[in-house]
Amino acid sequence: MTKILVLGASGLIGQFVAGDLIRRGLAVTAAARRFSAAQRDLFGEAVRETPIASLDVLGLKALIAQSGADVVVNCIGVLQDQPGKSTHEAHDGFIERLIAALCAIGRPVLLIHTSIPGEAGGDTTPFAQSKRRADGLIVESGLPHAILRPGMVIAPAPYGGSAMLRALAALPVDLPQGLAERPFRYVAVEDIADTVARIADRWKPGEPYAAVYDLMHPDPHTMQSVIARLRHWLGDVWPWRLRMPEFAIDLGAKAGDLSSWLGWSPPMRSTAIAELRRGVLGDPARWMTDIGVSPRSLDTLLHERPATVENRWFARLYLLKALIVAVLAVFWLVSGLIAITVAYGDALDMMERSGFPGGQSHAFVIVSSLTDIVVGLLIAFRRTSRIGLVAGIVVAVGYMLGTAVLTPALWIEPLGALVKTGPAIVLMMVALAISDDR
Repeated sequence: MTKILVLGASGLIGQFVAGDLIRRGLAVTAAARRFSAAQRDLFGEAVRETPIASLDVLGLKALIAQSGADVVVNCIGVLQDQPGKSTHEAHDGFIERLIAALCAIGRPVLLIHTSIPGEAGGDTTPFAQSKRRADGLIVESGLPHAILRPGMVIAPAPYGGSAMLRALAALPVDLPQGLAERPFRYVAVEDIADTVARIADRWKPGEPYAAVYDLMHPDPHTMQSVIARLRHWLGDVWPWRLRMPEFAIDLGAKAGDLSSWLGWSPPMRSTAIAELRRGVLGDPARWMTDIGVSPRSLDTLLHERPATVENRWFARLYLLKALIVAVLAVFWLVSGLIAITVAYGDALDMMERSGFPGGQSHAFVIVSSLTDIVVGLLIAFRRTSRIGLVAGIVVAVGYMLGTAVLTPALWIEPLGALVKTGPAIVLMMVALAISDDR
């Protein structure tokens, strides 16, 4: 039986490919840096958690050897440089080490590599350039290989670009004219998985294999036409819509870039917008002929998966999630900074009027202000966001209970600061409930 190692099996494409191969009864090792609890349950004994992208040649060789793989499927990719993630290290740097590891195995192993569509002459971003260099390294290596270049991936589970499409479909807005009319080819993730399975089945160890395929539906589409179809699928057909100005797209991309330095991975970043403005193009004719795939249309995919209430909730909440996290982080940071700086005297007076001695008032204002600032910082960073939200709920409830016992007069303060803490607690609970990305 052919044994297959899927690298990056926690990602959108990797998860579906690994799951599909397992359902077909193939021997699969699903490898990724980290899996969610649901993914570990899905893959069971096939799971292998390891920091793949940072492994050296010996580490990659050991991973391949331990899996006994005849076929290695590489689904690792990074959209944009950010702390802990590098397009070079994830793409051409990693592929260089992977090629060396495959050569050192001492037996033929087929490499199936997921790349990007388009021609090299149009590459303007580090993402596209590093992807293209990786493709070149594979071709030059002489290893048996298949390079798959999918268009925008449409999958049952929304993530990244496909999640952004659903979110845009749920809004009463249209994209700027130039972006809306760019060529936009898509592919069903089922067709990618089917292609991987067919190539793995056809290849015989020791035989040469070299192919580059554009994986996408042959019919021409624009980004706006795909969003319009998703809008109809979701049932969010607004009676009116506003045309977004170009600067709003650029502003959103800059905000995404900023959040990426806090550890978040939003789909709307400068690289994503640059690639969309370039257009998603390719020629799937060779893929369809050689592999024998009949690409699924968007209408077929959506008809097979009617929109449910969770689809609509996700689409409507996806962009609000970023806004909620940003508002909560700023809320805690600003409240702490104001209390410890410009409003320090007023905070002391309020505490002393409520019966706190002077020394205790100073300590309480300083400690509570620093606590607020720490909670805000924890919420702002992706790695600690859930901790910050839980801490914020605990601190807010503590403030409410403490003041009810020690300074009940604050509950009838004219501006109702403590009364407004209740809605903030609920908003933090909402942020916790929707914090998962996959």
